[in-house]
Order: sequence, then C-alpha cells, then structure tokens
Amino acid sequence: MTATPADRIEQAWVPGDRLPVIVVGAGAMGLEWIRMLSASAYAVPVGVVDLNLDLAASAVAAAGIDGALVATSIADVAERSGAKAVINVTVPQAHNTVNEQALRAGLPVLCEKPLAPTVAEALRQVALVNVTGGLLMVSQSRRYFNHLAAFRRGVAGLGPLAAVHAQFYHADHEPGFREQMAHPLLVDMSIHHFDMVRYLTGDEPIAVRCSSWNPAWSWFAGDAAASAEFELASGARFIYSGSRCTPGLQTSWNADWHAYGEFGAAAWNGDSVVQVDTTESSLAVGEASEGIEGSLEEFASAVRSGTTPQNEVRANVRSLAMVEAAVQSSDRGGERVVIAELLEESLARAIADELHDDVASQLQSWASAVDGIETPAWGRAPALIASGGAE
Repeated sequence: MTATPADRIEQAWVPGDRLPVIVVGAGAMGLEWIRMLSASAYAVPVGVVDLNLDLAASAVAAAGIDGALVATSIADVAERSGAKAVINVTVPQAHNTVNEQALRAGLPVLCEKPLAPTVAEALRQVALVNVTGGLLMVSQSRRYFNHLAAFRRGVAGLGPLAAVHAQFYHADHEPGFREQMAHPLLVDMSIHHFDMVRYLTGDEPIAVRCSSWNPAWSWFAGDAAASAEFELASGARFIYSGSRCTPGLQTSWNADWHAYGEFGAAAWNGDSVVQVDTTESSLAVGEASEGIEGSLEEFASAVRSGTTPQNEVRANVRSLAMVEAAVQSSDRGGERVVIAELLEESLARAIADELHDDVASQLQSWASAVDGIETPAWGRAPALIASGGAE
C-alpha cells in the first residue's frame, strides 16, 4: 500500500491557526520543546504525555502553559484535547512505539533524532507510514541554520567536490542515558553532522571506514571520540573527526566545516562566519526560523499544505545508515562497510522482527531496502530545500 496523499487528510483545524500538538516525553529535551512551543506562532501544546505524570505536570508548569493536559497515553490526550499532531521527544528506544501509536491514531508525527536505534527499526517505520498513509518527519534541527544555508550556496559554486571535512570538539556533561551509550558521539551527536553533509552536498554515502575510542579521562561509558572517512556517490570524500570530551578549543555544536572542489574552497565555523576562497563571503544570510523552531515550522507547513517536508522518514533513513555503518566499521576494527549491504541486512532483520502482519507484508513486498525507501514520499510535492534559510 502506498502513502495516502496529504491533501486527503481530514483536518478539524483551520490552516493558518496554530497547530494543536501533543508533546510526548517531558525530560530535558521535551521541556525545551514545550518552552519553544509555548511562544510559537506555528503550533500550540495542548497536552504532554509521559509515563511519569509528575514530570509531565512539572514541565507544563515550568513552561507556563495554561490548559495543557497531562496523561500517560497519546489516546487519552488526543480524545480530550483536539490535538492534530504529535511531537515525539522520548528516548530513541521508545520512538518506534510512540510513532506507531500516533500514526495508527491518524496523527502526523514530528520525531526527534535519531529516528530509531537501528536501520532495521527505521525501515519498519517506513513500512508503517506506507500502511497508514501518515506523515512521519524526523527533526534534524541542525539543518535549520541560516549560515548553513549560506555555506551550502557557497559550496554549490565550487564545481565538482573533492572532499568535505568536518571537525567537532566539545565537552558536554549530560547525566542520563547519553553518558551510558556505547557510542555517545556517533549515535547521539554525529547523526547531526552526517545528515548535514547530505543536505550540504546533495550527495549520498556509499561506504565508510571508522575508528572510535574513549579517552582515559572521559566521563562517558562508551566511545566519546571517533574519526571516519565516507565515500560519497559522486566520488568525493567526507572526512569527519569528533569528540565529546575535549577540554579546550571547542568548536560550534554544528562542527567546523571546510569543502573544496574544482573551482575553489569554502569554509564555515558552524556559527556566523562563512568564507569562500579564504575571503569572507558576501553571500546573503537569510532570516528563517532556526533549530527546532525551524523544524517545527516546516512540519506545521507540511501538515497544513500537504507538501513533503525534508527529512520525511524515507529521506532520513540514509542519515541513520551512515551512523550504523560507522559504528559497525569501528566495532570491526575499521573495516570498510558498504551502506547498500547494511541496508539489505537491515531489511532482513526488519522482516524477521516485525510483529504486525500489515507492516510485515509491506516490508516483504519491497524488492530491496533501497526500493522501500524510494517509495513515494508523503505529500504531493517535493519539499523546498529549506531553512536555515529557504532557497
């Protein structure tokens, strides 16, 4: 079954009004979303769902929201609030369950990254949206920076690319699940940078070699540092290095970037400095919404207009595949991992693990994993390459 066209979705709200949404997950990131939503022109939080009701109530109070419901289930809040969409800010292990509950209830979903812990689980979610006809968009919020869009325009003028380099160095203390992850850099942080290089170049990853390690002073249980070299479809390379326990000379959270091609080079410090050929760029910098606000704006616009957002679930799978391939390569001592092979292995696991007959049947109907993620996306038109400065 292919996705239901977006313009056939029934909406009981007036396009142009603030989209009534349920936020699922009231932890630190959930609270950040709730606070942003409380002042947003695009959506309004009408409910907060968390297994810990006290935490949900505390988040609502901290954000100063009047009238928002709190509950332990999406169904309960949806029935009482008139919500028309869900924002999933739970831990990655819960994403699949929450997304399924919302999509089967007919609610579009904006899900925090990463979409799923594994590519196999992500493919199951692609099959689910095919079955339900619903919208599932992943919030890759670091695409939404105006200076990144300016850098992208600069890179487009370099001709065929030879390489893109990104360096990320930080020292963040976030007690909780992140500090217990086996690969806190690659899985939780590098997903942003890997997705950004796809946005930046329009190129797709073919294979990777990666090495990861944990410095002796690290407060993370797993590998907090890594280096990777990705082969891209064009023949260019993406060279990445990063650390989450660097005590000094730290980069932007967006990383520090350099790209060079046949006609020159461009660089971006991840914040406000974009250069082309070592001269500060005169490229125009837009004033679009940034970060999670930019992600929300595009999601609300997609629900309202029926156009396909960037990072619709099918498009996002390849970013997640970059992460899993890098982890596999590191776990195998730096062995070259071919992403097409990883995708096919993941499809086999997805079919074996899926418990719902309708989703399993959809997975089994695909000629390949690539066939599956290239099924028609939700919406009736391609997304504008947006934010971080619409182009």
